[in-house]
Amino acid sequence: MDLADLTRDLEALQAEALAAIAAAQDVAALEALELDVLGKKGRLTGVLRGIGALPAEDRPQVGAIANSVRTAIEQALDERGTGLRGSERTARLMAEAVDVTTPGRPIRRGSRHPINETIAEIAEIFGQFGFVVYEAPEIEDDVRNFQMLNIPPDHPARDLWDTLYVDIEGHLLRTHTSPGQIRVMHEGPPPIRALLPGRCFRYEAIDASHASEFFQVEGLMVDEGTTMGDLKGLLEQFAKAMYGADKRTRFRPGYYPFTEPSVAFDVECVVCGGSGCPACSRTGWMTILGAGMVHPVVLQYGGLDPERYQGFAFGMGVERIANLRHSVGDLRLYMENDLRFLGQFR
Repeated sequence: MDLADLTRDLEALQAEALAAIAAAQDVAALEALELDVLGKKGRLTGVLRGIGALPAEDRPQVGAIANSVRTAIEQALDERGTGLRGSERTARLMAEAVDVTTPGRPIRRGSRHPINETIAEIAEIFGQFGFVVYEAPEIEDDVRNFQMLNIPPDHPARDLWDTLYVDIEGHLLRTHTSPGQIRVMHEGPPPIRALLPGRCFRYEAIDASHASEFFQVEGLMVDEGTTMGDLKGLLEQFAKAMYGADKRTRFRPGYYPFTEPSVAFDVECVVCGGSGCPACSRTGWMTILGAGMVHPVVLQYGGLDPERYQGFAFGMGVERIANLRHSVGDLRLYMENDLRFLGQFR
């Protein structure tokens, strides 16, 4: 191969490359073309391998021509690349353009979960009487959950709580919020006015009125000279604040191992107004909580002298309170996270 042949090959490569560059339709095709012509194993390198066969005096001339070809191709690649990238950017911006006249997408407005909302309202009502909210752990030991509440291991009252145990010796998922009473009494001397809301767990068959996971609010008041009359007056004010000032209330005898005497607290049926309906088993009354005077044994376990201090406690199921307020017939709805249901409480 002589000088004329190499020169002809270089000029042909330049013409072919410039034509291909001008015809490239996108940046990817242009990059592939650059690699094919100017890459380490590209076509220009292949042509220049013939320089070694030329006489020494002809080599500088071929080198100059090769540099001129490379410069022309690189310039054409740069110009064509700038044009293609600009076109692609313009097309992308057009595709992503926002029509400011289009109505905006509506944003769904959230709301507090009805259980949390009910707990907050209960806390607000009792807060007006000086009750302070405390938190107690959901995993308790058997001693606080049962024994310190006057329920020893062999006590038949344990059959009332279907307990879920954990893999920690002597510990369980608390069956009620009542063990929080012991913790509060150990925190400091009376007077005590504590409200203990939280999640509880029992091994229950799940249906419209029972669940293995539910919420309670426990109340505790301990002071010198506390009486059942104080308890009755407090609960009456709570019922009127929650369900209406015209609602009648009543106490009925009840049983809880950790209170003596114990009572069930009823409110006039919110569905029929006391005339009797299926919702209240035609009695005209609905039970909303259990309560009573704190048993002396529980006070002793709390580190208090029952001869000096007296107290009362009450406990209510939050789902029960919410059901009566909102006329919900199935407590499972609260835990299913169905936005069609929850959206009604905005």
